Amino acid sequence: MSDYRKNSLSLIGAVGLGTGVMISAGIFALLGQVAELGGSWFPLIFIAGGIVTGFSAYSYVKMSNEFPSAGGIGMFLVKAYGKGTLTASAALLMAFSMVINQSLVARTFGTYTLQLFEIDNSSFLVPLLGIGLLTFAFLVNISGNEFIQTFTSIVSLLKIAGLAVFAIGGLWVAGFSFSPATTGGNAPDTTITTIVASVALTILSFKGFTTITNSGSEIVNPKKNVGRAIVISILISLVVYLLLAWAVSTNLSLDRIIEAKDYALAEAARPAFGDLGLWFTVIIAIIATISGIIASVFAVSRMLAMLTNMKLIPHKHFGMPGRIQKHTLVYTIVFAMVLTIFFDLSRIASMGAILYLVMDMIVHWGVYKHLRNKVNANSGIVISALILDAIVLGAFLWVKIANDLLVVVVSVVFIILIFIGENWFLKNAAPEEEGADHHH
Repeated sequence: MSDYRKNSLSLIGAVGLGTGVMISAGIFALLGQVAELGGSWFPLIFIAGGIVTGFSAYSYVKMSNEFPSAGGIGMFLVKAYGKGTLTASAALLMAFSMVINQSLVARTFGTYTLQLFEIDNSSFLVPLLGIGLLTFAFLVNISGNEFIQTFTSIVSLLKIAGLAVFAIGGLWVAGFSFSPATTGGNAPDTTITTIVASVALTILSFKGFTTITNSGSEIVNPKKNVGRAIVISILISLVVYLLLAWAVSTNLSLDRIIEAKDYALAEAARPAFGDLGLWFTVIIAIIATISGIIASVFAVSRMLAMLTNMKLIPHKHFGMPGRIQKHTLVYTIVFAMVLTIFFDLSRIASMGAILYLVMDMIVHWGVYKHLRNKVNANSGIVISALILDAIVLGAFLWVKIANDLLVVVVSVVFIILIFIGENWFLKNAAPEEEGADHHH
């Protein structure tokens, strides 16, 4: 636990951490996917995502106030459900949703980098570049915490400033028009279901606020500042997302946004700024992917190491030397590489959304059922968060069952296997764990 220093993060530092993780490479890949499901007014979908995220954040804020812990979500689940199958499985869902996001970031890196050379995004170079980025993230993560913090802080500032410049510049070129994207007649029809489903993808853009809860014990005056940092981070991210979405919407038709959905921001830079704008956007995307993936890999490996130390997940050294976190770092990178090779951006984002929303609902239910009095939570807000998650997840699953059944089947089977595997592991490990607890 020597990595955690009490009162080492100010309110501004916590906001910087939250926005640095939130305003990451995911937005580069997700804008086009949100437009595909949400239609011409897709920028407004980010407002809906921000509202749902705001309700969700309430549970995490209340938990952080009562249990400020570097254990983050894993610790919250233990407080709600104890050290059982549900806790371990939900924590793994969170960890895997973060690893899935890493593969999303890795492929985004490959897709945007190739725009500089006008190479098609279906090229084998996309996963190859993604694997290169994951390898780089691994090397940075084994170089030490101080370097990671300094590197990600500087790069996050550059990234957010660059995106703001791009968004405002794009709107300026379009005369600050906030009209809906024009349609050329080939865009898919949108329904209430597809619009609600698109909210699931915007939630992925905001879920980085959980990084702040993971740093609860390190933030100055956590009972006051964790909640403030989360709210401020979500609002800053929402403003940046809205500006970016409107900039894309005013410079490209809906058909073109959907056609170029994996690199919509780069495509929007062409009519607005020409080749110079394209280079600028791609460089910002590369910076965002590098910083986002380094921070994410560090967070996941730390969370998995904590779950391992709590004897909630199995661990095997495979002959590797060093601490457990180094081992979980290797597992994280390898799993992200496999996803980067075998899944495209749409499917990676879909899996991440499904796993995250299921985990989020488990957290809300735990707060409502077991902890609402202890953490002084408003039952109405917690239940509203649960219902909103359920509506968004239901609509998203309905749309994906119709359009891409494979990703739903893979996600559901994956979730079932996690629960079965954890149940088997904990049953077999129970006698040893009881002995360890008793000794402790």
